[in-house]
Amino acid sequence: MKKNILALTVVTIIAFTGACKPSNETNKEAETKAQQDITAIEVPAQDGLKRAYFASGCFWCVEAIYESVKGVKESISGYSGGHTKNPTYEESNTGNTGHAEAVEVIYDPEVVSFETLVDVYFGSQDVTQVNGQGPDKGSQYRSIIFYQNDAEKRIIEEKIAALNKTLGDEEVAAQVMPFQKFWEAEGYHQNYEARNPNNPYIQNVSIPRLKRFQKKFPELLKEDAKH
Repeated sequence: MKKNILALTVVTIIAFTGACKPSNETNKEAETKAQQDITAIEVPAQDGLKRAYFASGCFWCVEAIYESVKGVKESISGYSGGHTKNPTYEESNTGNTGHAEAVEVIYDPEVVSFETLVDVYFGSQDVTQVNGQGPDKGSQYRSIIFYQNDAEKRIIEEKIAALNKTLGDEEVAAQVMPFQKFWEAEGYHQNYEARNPNNPYIQNVSIPRLKRFQKKFPELLKEDAKH
């Protein structure tokens, strides 16, 4: 959707919300199979910094959210959760690669914990929306939270169980998947929100999502993100 967003108005963006919405059951079946058949890969810490991986709709939005959090050195846009090598933006947008738009969060565990990053994840999205966030819909925009070890998986599952108790008849839509591989996106996607503040999509979707998160978690923000 984002590729042609410069030509779209807010009305068009809103109208797009009626697009394809694959079933949550299909995602959950894939999640169950992955957890049974795949061993999570743990990325070694480098210079005291660890990495975490999240998918939650448009990676432009998610990258900006995490980069505003204290203890996060960098957030990188890319693709994860699929079955093809070296996916491109155009390929992932077909939904045929299995990948979702994702971010690699490089963080200092002495400043921000993985548990807090999970709180940021769920606190910055519509937790019940299946296969997308806001106007971005399709399997390439589905929510996935990746774990690298049993401790991370336990944290995620406990957070989801607690959230589900508050949702009544609904439930958390995010898949919980063992991390395998992160493919960095094309250069023009990196820091997209910061570099393209006047883009209509950024103005009408990405920035409002960022502001909602920042209002909800002011105590987690870097000083320069509070203004």
